[in-house]
Amino acid sequence: MKKFLLFVFIIACFTTFSAYVAEKTDILGLQGMTLQTSFDEQDGHMVLSWDPLPYPCFYKVDTYSHTTGLVEGEPEYHFFTSGFTHNASYEVPRSGIPTCYRVTAYGLFGPLTPPSEPIENPIYNKNIPSPATITHYTEEKPASLMPFLVWHAVPNAVCYEVELLAGKPAQEGGTTPDKANHLESTQLIFTNGWQADLKKYAHRKFIYWRVRALDIHHNPIGEFSKAEELHINPDLPQPDHPLLNTVDQMPNFQMPVYPVYQWIPLNKATRYEVELMIHPPAEENGTEPEDDAVWRKTVDATSACYDEYPRPYAGDYYWRVRAVDAQGKTIGSWSDTAHFTMPQLPERVPVAVLGDSITHGGGAVSNSPAALEYSYTTYFDFPCLNLGRSGDTSKTSMERFDQDVLPVHPINLLILTGTNSLRASDISPESVVNDLKIIRDKCLANDIRPIFMTLMPVNPPNIKFAFQAPTDPKWETKLKIINGWIRQQDYYIDLEPYFYDPTHKIMDNKFSVDGLHPDVYGKMLMGEIINMNQDKLLR
Repeated sequence: MKKFLLFVFIIACFTTFSAYVAEKTDILGLQGMTLQTSFDEQDGHMVLSWDPLPYPCFYKVDTYSHTTGLVEGEPEYHFFTSGFTHNASYEVPRSGIPTCYRVTAYGLFGPLTPPSEPIENPIYNKNIPSPATITHYTEEKPASLMPFLVWHAVPNAVCYEVELLAGKPAQEGGTTPDKANHLESTQLIFTNGWQADLKKYAHRKFIYWRVRALDIHHNPIGEFSKAEELHINPDLPQPDHPLLNTVDQMPNFQMPVYPVYQWIPLNKATRYEVELMIHPPAEENGTEPEDDAVWRKTVDATSACYDEYPRPYAGDYYWRVRAVDAQGKTIGSWSDTAHFTMPQLPERVPVAVLGDSITHGGGAVSNSPAALEYSYTTYFDFPCLNLGRSGDTSKTSMERFDQDVLPVHPINLLILTGTNSLRASDISPESVVNDLKIIRDKCLANDIRPIFMTLMPVNPPNIKFAFQAPTDPKWETKLKIINGWIRQQDYYIDLEPYFYDPTHKIMDNKFSVDGLHPDVYGKMLMGEIINMNQDKLLR
């Protein structure tokens, strides 16, 4: 027995020594190998594959996005997350923005290869943007007469146009509907999915469909997607509940403390009820409400619902949505149940942010804070708790300080509030400064470092078009007074100078569709400015 154990020990030592020599001397030439990669997508899941190395190893896949290049000294890429696999394939994290990946092979004693060159996600790696379709209705898997058509969201799209066609279009892509085969189209789609009504085409075996993104003026953003055959089986049951919209969640998705619930609506439904629970429902896709649901809210025709209560407490939450009629009765059944977890917070959160909808998230008019590509905290290089709440003025941010900030007792509090006050003609800049002073004093009294961010300029013409609301003509004077006070504080980050148009008068259109809320590019820039200031401001 001793001889056998000695033999095993010698073999193990020899194997380990051989592995060490092979890896450290690179006698196998692994350091010079180039990984040959490819992508495959199925129902919105993107899998990256590569040729395996001829040596036992595992692989690390890092996910990045390009930075804006507008902040001096910033890196070319923003790192999101890493994943590991022993296989030569990996399902990359979902994303609402262009992302890229680097693959590194590891052995027993460290990396076998250098990180690969950035591998661009093909969904967004196009010279001219067009939506990438997710749902596919083939002859083997046909659609009912009321199918959901779903696609990957296009950054900064306000709405979408779906076109139904009798045959292939004369030209793939393009920016205009097809004249010869056009059946119908709609531009009233404000999320990345639509339930089509195909009853009038029940006699056809198939039709074609395609989609394009539109801006706030309903001008095309890029081109139509490639037209797809949509095979129809009129005997199939029709979906009778909203479809949860989770296809483009950002890497490391974390529901905001003030949650937002989003879905793809039922065709022609006008009201929805959202239900929040702390356990799964007794019946999935049932018709009755849960007796012990912790919260319910009914909203008019929309694709998102804002929770008016914060949910900072650690644990599991479950939510679902149903369409209801004017009497509150269920149309169809409840949706599938979605689940999210609020993590256990430390005794003191290192960093939190307090503010209005710019902080809460969302942008391009129709994208809610649940679309985290529109949240500037998504692009931080450090963890952060988002205490933003849509609709806040400086006064309401100040008033909820004790309720929302003190329980988490952050070491650092980033503060960006007052933009809604800025554009309101009945709120003076002095009152905004007074609210900020109270927030500062509350921070200092509770050993919290207050780090103010200057307000960004607004674009009154865009605000007027998007919200049919005027902007205080004195907003520039108010901005100067408020930001002047902020720049006198011990700790502040100056966002304002980065966001002007070439005239240096208003918010540049490239940062904000609606003139108020920065969109994806603007939120990236905000995160990058804050990242470049973290070393000197965060404690």
